[in-house]
Order: sequence, then C-alpha cells, then structure tokens
Amino acid sequence: MKDSRGRVWTGVLRVAPHQGDHRAALRAAVSIAVPLVVLWGIGRVDLSIYASFGAFASLYGRHDPFRDRIRMQAGAGAMMIAAMLCGTALSVIGAPAVVSVVVVAAIASGVTLLSYALRWHPPGALFPVFATGACATIPATASSFLSVLGVASLSVLFSLAVTSTVALALRRAPVTGGRERQTVGAVAWEMTLTVGIATLAAGIAALLIVGSHWYWAMVGAVAAVSGARTSARVIRGIQRLLGTLLGVLVAAAVLGLALPPLAVIAIVVLLQTAAELFIGRNYGIAMVFVTPLALLMVSLASPTPADVLLRDRVVDTIIGVAIGTVVAVASAALRRAHGSSTRPA
Repeated sequence: MKDSRGRVWTGVLRVAPHQGDHRAALRAAVSIAVPLVVLWGIGRVDLSIYASFGAFASLYGRHDPFRDRIRMQAGAGAMMIAAMLCGTALSVIGAPAVVSVVVVAAIASGVTLLSYALRWHPPGALFPVFATGACATIPATASSFLSVLGVASLSVLFSLAVTSTVALALRRAPVTGGRERQTVGAVAWEMTLTVGIATLAAGIAALLIVGSHWYWAMVGAVAAVSGARTSARVIRGIQRLLGTLLGVLVAAAVLGLALPPLAVIAIVVLLQTAAELFIGRNYGIAMVFVTPLALLMVSLASPTPADVLLRDRVVDTIIGVAIGTVVAVASAALRRAHGSSTRPA
C-alpha cells in the first residue's frame, strides 16, 4: 500500500522532459492572440470566449506529423463549433440547468468515444464539455447563433492556417504521417461509460451544492476519469485539484487588479503559452496556468464578481475531482471483479 501511494505521488510530482513543447506553445499563442486582439479592436470582447474555444483546435496533435495534426485540428475544430452551438441553443431556449447537465454529459460520452475512434490527441471530452457548459450559461438570443458560428469558425480556420504556416516555415513535409481510424476496444467503451456517469453525477452535485458554473465540476470529473489505468486517473485528479488551488491564487491576483481588456488579453496569451509548455510534462503545473486562463476567459465574456468566480472554481473542482475519482476507482474494481468471475475455475 505504501509503495502504491509512493508511486502515485511520484507521478503527481514528476516533470517529463521537454519535447519540442515550445512549437506547440507558439502555435497556441498566435492562434488565440490574433482573434482576441481583433475582437478587442472592433469592440466585441464579449465574443472572446467563442474565439478562445475555436483556438483550442490548435492544441490537438501537438507532436504528430503535419497530416495527422491538421486532420485532428479540423475535426476537433468542427466539434468545438458544434459544442458551442449546442450550448448556445440551451441558453436561447432557457433550458433548466439540470437539462443542460444531462446534455453536456451525453456530449461528454459521445465525444470520448469519437476521440478514441479517430485517435485524437489529446483524447477525451474535456474541451467540448467546457465549451458546451460555458455557452449554456451565457445569456444568448437567436441572433447569437450567427455570432458564435462566425467567430468560432474564423478562429478555427485561423488556427489551421497557423499550423500550416509553422509547418511550412519549419520545412516539414505536409504529406507525411497518416493515422488510420482504430477499432474501438473495451477501454474506450469503459471510458465512454465512466465519463458519462462521472460528468452527470458531478454536474448534478454542483447544481445542488453551488448552483452556478456547474460545468467546472463536469470538467473536473472528465479530468479525473481520463487515462487507461486507475493510477493514471488518480494522479491526474490530484494534479488537477492541486494545480487548480494554486491557479486560483494567481487568478485572484490578476482579477484583483481590474485590468483593462487589452491587458487581460495579453495575460491570457501568456497563460496559454505557459500552459502548453507544461501540459505534456506535468498536468498539475499546467493547471496553475490553465485555471486563471479559464477564469479570465469567462470574465471577459460575462463579467462576474471575482469572489464568485474564485469560489465556484474551487468548490466545483473539488466536487468534480472527488466524484470522478470515485467513479474511476469503482470502474476499476468492477473490471477486476468481472475479470475474476470470467476466469475458468
């Protein structure tokens, strides 16, 4: 037992070697910076969250050959646009929060299965859960669909252009690579089921306990059930919790300054860059930067008192990680029990 705990904490604290992460960080920084500055220039910072979600397409296939990377980013970009439109639809029709939770949980399951079938990296549904949930809680009207579609689509296309430009600048042949779709195995089906259960439970618990920003609990649950092995899921959950707690302190300092929008955008770009430098090396360190990034994105789109944002982020993350970890451990126990029961006597 002591050895097992030691391995978990070693995994939590381990920082993997640098593997060209600066290239992914550069793509991500440019992909998010330009759309946000353009929106600031035309006086529509309220649409910045849609541009930011669209720019998340640049985070896929960070170490893959160009052809695989551009394929993943195009598919993930389309998926993010669909998630934003779905969330906006929930807002427009005034769907009860519990209905939104159920829809987001269904999307989490579906995207989890899709990402494994198409071999996306990173796999899973963390980004679309965040996008759908956030858009569902932002006030919207029927005319908002055009704004969401236009801003998000242009942001995704710009991300693809940045990826292509960087590949050409580095003289990487755009025809190399070529991942094929893979057969969805037992691990993917288990992940699909556990993600659906964990996100649904976390969202409902967050509604009952906190009420607002319930989707952060669902995002935390997705993180806690990610990974093929139980130890990897526990490690990721601990890293998300600790990183979030430290990141909230950073966010409190930034939000307390009441900076103008352009300064906030500059900090968002710096945070995105720092997060990409560490996301593949230590998830917990990356979360120190991701947490204030997420809070600043939400504050730009829908101004909210800083104390409410900070409180909700902490409490919802604790709820999501706790429920996700319980579901992950229970899933592993059921898998072991099923494996034992099916062995010949």
